[in-house]
Amino acid sequence: MSKPFVYITRKISNDVVKGLEEHFTVEMWQEEEEVVPRDVLLNKANQAHAILSMLTDSIDEELLAQSTNLKIVANMAVGYDNIDVNAARRHQVIVTNTPDVLTDTTADLTFALLMATARRLPEAVDYIKGDLWKSWSPYMLAGSDIHHKTLGIVGLGSIGQAVAKRATGFDMNVIYYNRSRKEDVESQLGVQYTSFEELLKQSDFVVCMTPLTPETEGLFNKETFHKMKDTAIFINSSRGGVVNEDDLYHALKQGHIKAAGLDVFRNEPIGADHPLLSLNEVVALPHIGSSSIETRSEMMKLAARNIKKVLNGDDAVTPI
Repeated sequence: MSKPFVYITRKISNDVVKGLEEHFTVEMWQEEEEVVPRDVLLNKANQAHAILSMLTDSIDEELLAQSTNLKIVANMAVGYDNIDVNAARRHQVIVTNTPDVLTDTTADLTFALLMATARRLPEAVDYIKGDLWKSWSPYMLAGSDIHHKTLGIVGLGSIGQAVAKRATGFDMNVIYYNRSRKEDVESQLGVQYTSFEELLKQSDFVVCMTPLTPETEGLFNKETFHKMKDTAIFINSSRGGVVNEDDLYHALKQGHIKAAGLDVFRNEPIGADHPLLSLNEVVALPHIGSSSIETRSEMMKLAARNIKKVLNGDDAVTPI
């Protein structure tokens, strides 16, 4: 009897691949940066018993309907808006993600992005590399303080909570808005629950940590930005689809908010001609929230464990 076939949609650690090859027939897309073409993905999915997918892979009704052998899609991400979960359920395909292992790493990046945006660090790097530093002046590249400011977190999941912990080290006043109030977290971290409207009005930094859902798509738009302080800084390291990027661009150009730090965009990857990149007030990163060697390795291992469990007839470790 032939071994179950596992298809991996991006080049990952050889150690993880070898671990899967001990039990299954494994094939992997050999590019690290290039997304697997749609026709290739459909062809391999038609044969596969398991897919180890990335957030850039669309696992939709078309793919699921033709993949009659498919038992599991193990998404190497905490988010799964690239997967039609309802369609997967209809076709009896288990979907898993990689939560928890990336919480602290993503929180580190989020706070680093906040700091870099507030203190204008990329501008300062370019300033000195461009041989523009000719003297010292009192307001040269002056940014915004972080300590003692009000941080508003939209979406107090595990990563949002980890961001709040880091903020306490800067003596920040932390408020949050979440779909459901978390009184146990309030007592643990000293954060305060508030309405979305009040959070926008009070916050010096608005950090978006909410997942992308039909309810949160375009949550940050013209109306939202106009309710924020004109000195406020907006940070997004959740999903690009929660932001109307045209509205953000105009809010920055017109001075309705001060700056933005973005690790995610609606359509990724973006090109150098993206309008937001033309603004000095924007610090942009290429979706690297969980990108440390240690964390990405753990994400790969967790996705592989889910595949092994399901194909061996056991329950998944982290089912959605």
